[in-house]
Amino acid sequence: MAKNIILASNSPRRKQLLKMAGIRFTVLPSDVPEMVPEFVTDEKRAQFLAELKASYTSVFHPKDIIIGADTTVICEGRLMGKPATREEAKEMLRFLSGKVHTVYTGVCLIWSDEEDAECFSSETKVEFYPLTEKQIEEYVASGEPMDKAGAYGIQGLGSTLVKRIEGDYYTVVGLPIAEVVRRLKKHEGEL
Repeated sequence: MAKNIILASNSPRRKQLLKMAGIRFTVLPSDVPEMVPEFVTDEKRAQFLAELKASYTSVFHPKDIIIGADTTVICEGRLMGKPATREEAKEMLRFLSGKVHTVYTGVCLIWSDEEDAECFSSETKVEFYPLTEKQIEEYVASGEPMDKAGAYGIQGLGSTLVKRIEGDYYTVVGLPIAEVVRRLKKHEGEL
């Protein structure tokens, strides 16, 4: 009998990617506080939070497969989370304009108990075109940047800001789906 798969995230993008890959799952967002100790580097932050979310959910669903994920954006040593205001979104986009930044998506897969877990991080470089103030204003007015790390969504209108990427496109969307599916199948066989 196949185990239940639980996505410990309410991200519409992660849900869409799992559906696209033909994975049957339920959504149970983890409401654990996202507190990161100082010793965790910015580059490891996404993986740490993915493991935290998956572990928290696993406590309540010990017989299920749990998928935890988190995405962070780093540019020139600056960690860029989700903007709290439109002004913050504009400031982030101005900072990213014409530069290369790195997107990290951390993933943690837990099977049956926390002793059996696989956590990893996927890294993709993204280069933005130089952006005009008008482009930034129009993009922020769309509302798209407000729930996304780095204040943009590559799968939506934000695609027009991106000059090139180096790495897995789906890491930038929020879940390196090919790697997740391969790891699930390696551990569980055909899903």
